[in-house]
Amino acid sequence: MAKLGDDIIGSSGLAPFFRVANADEVSIDAPAIRKGDALRTWVRSLSGFQKEALVRSARTGDTWRLVSDEGPYLNGHDAAPCPLAFLSTGMVASYMNEITALAARQGVTIRKLRLIQDNYYTMKGSMPKRTMVGGAEPVELRVEIDCDLDDGALTTLLMNAISASPLNGLMRGQLESLFKLARNGHELPTAKVAELDAPLFPDPGNHFATAKPDTPATLTLMEPIGPTPKKDVALGTSAAAGSLAAEQDRRLNIGAIAQLRPDGIKDLQQMQYSPWGTSFRFLSSEDGRAPDANTLISAGIAFCFMTQFGRFVSMLKLDLPDYRIVQDTHFSLGGASGGTGQAGTADPIETHVYLQTSESDETAQEMLDISEQTCFLHAFCRTDLKTKLKLVRV
Repeated sequence: MAKLGDDIIGSSGLAPFFRVANADEVSIDAPAIRKGDALRTWVRSLSGFQKEALVRSARTGDTWRLVSDEGPYLNGHDAAPCPLAFLSTGMVASYMNEITALAARQGVTIRKLRLIQDNYYTMKGSMPKRTMVGGAEPVELRVEIDCDLDDGALTTLLMNAISASPLNGLMRGQLESLFKLARNGHELPTAKVAELDAPLFPDPGNHFATAKPDTPATLTLMEPIGPTPKKDVALGTSAAAGSLAAEQDRRLNIGAIAQLRPDGIKDLQQMQYSPWGTSFRFLSSEDGRAPDANTLISAGIAFCFMTQFGRFVSMLKLDLPDYRIVQDTHFSLGGASGGTGQAGTADPIETHVYLQTSESDETAQEMLDISEQTCFLHAFCRTDLKTKLKLVRV
């Protein structure tokens, strides 16, 4: 089946990920800090399922440019990682931050450490009947470690580190995301989704195009590393365009493997088990050398939500030639890495949506409702989830 849209990411000549040198000129700012970190994420649709994000953090002061695509399961060009890859890699990076920080605070020497994470999601129902719903399931984390703590003390350290992650705030409890909506430059009330009690932000328009890379890149921040090894048991879709089927009942599995490099940067390998596809390598760091964990997490949520607009209008043959969002995320500092000694917390996701469409106001509202309803990562936020830990001595 023909791929959707042009491969703008592949043909642009730009590095897929880079730190933005001129964020103020681009006019992306960061929200005021409420908890410990506040991030503003702009995302625009490029072509088909290709998307571009700019993410600015109030805590670090950095702004990162990131891109996302989909594979054959959505007739994508596979030119960049899928949206769920960003959440998985950001999540495992955050866990690595808290485990190493808590061990250091307790004077525990870790000689070897490798994290293997599996995230699971579901998609069930009928798109033509508007009953399709995205879901999120508990996360599985395998910790391969060599240290001198006994099993009980080590398990306690690891569970406390998991709880200390800022992402804990989106997982524990049920956070209802908040939205603002504009169609063709005019603000609309939301229909089913909860409306944010705040003014609609200005549409970022084409300001993305003015973003310039920082100093010449010395690191490859993201790269494909080949097909993901297949698991013994098939979990769901792998066929071309399978994720565009009108009726679905499937389970998705995105994995991530994290290790620390000698230079302190986290090496993250994303695994695309189901729908089966390409693995990508990410680098992550909290010191500005690579995107930090909160940036990857925030981009993942925004990218996933944007994909659902593309799916809905593609499947229903609706007109939506241009669409963008501005998303704010608010996280506490890490309980260990930020020294709070507390479990991580977060506020509900706040998203401003800008649609250019010849469809009616009511259809624009439905686009938003169905996109939230089918978004795996907004489901992640509204579902009370736990991380299941498996400890392996190495």
